[in-house]
Amino acid sequence: MSKTPDALEVLKAQVAEFAAERDWNQFHNPKNLAMAVSAEAGELLEHFQWLTPAQAADLPRVARDEIALECADVLLFLLRLCDQLDIDLAASARKKMALNAHKYPVHKSRGRATKYDKL
Repeated sequence: MSKTPDALEVLKAQVAEFAAERDWNQFHNPKNLAMAVSAEAGELLEHFQWLTPAQAADLPRVARDEIALECADVLLFLLRLCDQLDIDLAASARKKMALNAHKYPVHKSRGRATKYDKL
């Protein structure tokens, strides 16, 4: 029985093909890709700089569309990094959620923004 690839695996393969067609693998080493993730995350943050929480929650459509593209940039570089390091991002996310569930049990963390070691 063959396993159907999840959406992240399909997207990761599409991004890998996109990079290969352009001969970008020579630039897509883990260091450069991690830096690109950080740079794109910084561009995402720029959209929220100086906004109040209320303003950030009620963005105009144009701003949301720009933010969506920045989120996509972060995701695409993250997928390339995972591809280069042979990381299953969905499995890693599930593992991290399980670890977080242990570190942040509901009865201690509900409604609190306290770090796990201070609960």
